[in-house]
Amino acid sequence: MRNEYCATIGFFDGVHRGHQFMIDSLTTMAHAQGRQSLVITFDRHPRQVVHADYVPQLITTTDEKLQLLHATAADRIEVLHFDAQMAQLSAYEFMRQVLHEKYGVAMLLTGYDNRFGHNRAEGFADYVRYGEEMGMKVLQNTPIDIDGLRVSSSLIRRLIVEGNITEASNCMGHPYSITGSVAHGFQEGRRIGFPTANIVPESAEKLVPGNGVYATRVSVEDGEWMPAMLNIGTNPTFQRQQTTIEAHIIGFEGDIYGQKVRVEFGRKLRDEQRFESVEALQKQLETDKKEVLMVLC
Repeated sequence: MRNEYCATIGFFDGVHRGHQFMIDSLTTMAHAQGRQSLVITFDRHPRQVVHADYVPQLITTTDEKLQLLHATAADRIEVLHFDAQMAQLSAYEFMRQVLHEKYGVAMLLTGYDNRFGHNRAEGFADYVRYGEEMGMKVLQNTPIDIDGLRVSSSLIRRLIVEGNITEASNCMGHPYSITGSVAHGFQEGRRIGFPTANIVPESAEKLVPGNGVYATRVSVEDGEWMPAMLNIGTNPTFQRQQTTIEAHIIGFEGDIYGQKVRVEFGRKLRDEQRFESVEALQKQLETDKKEVLMVLC
């Protein structure tokens, strides 16, 4: 059947509340027309194809993004392989070859700031004109503001880098998380009564929040969630140079080296700091532990 879809297209990093609102709106409009909603995304960041040495810093990995997209109201999710050939398509060629001819899109809903096509050279007025030629209605979604912030993937990335996890998660509509494996570390935490899991993220493209101490939840090998206090930084009290991600899982004892863990961030407790003595650090860690339990339990 031709012209059966109302579609939207984008990279959808984070699948944040702005994306969710647009997909909900799209699905409502599609069903009102007796059609289905279609969300089209890509398997990699376009800049990775245009610039071979580009390493994106993403809110969600591809697998995380697809899991979140499938949890939306969309009727169908399509992932396009973005390669050099696709990068050369103009907006008109993309609309003609992919949206019109491949998927039979009757209506396209674009994000308020979304541009596509070679060099992102064309804009919304061009999409409307091309759509009229193809019998495709083109509309533009309205942005959403939360607590005075215009929600976007770029905003959320900035908040994460700054350590503003609470605001970032609020804009996303779900907690920010990192998945990785537990590797051997310096074991300073164990020697002072706070053993930690040294977490190595599974994806180099995943954003790591700014340095500091965070209230988090940790799941080992997809098991139950456990409260944890997590430090991102260089452990200045021990004069380390390497940035690490270390989680003290409260009340947990066991060997989890090599195992997969998932960390969900609650809120930042404090900046990382250098203490004059190990005893002063231990005292602060006891305070941090109590605050984590108050925040999460």
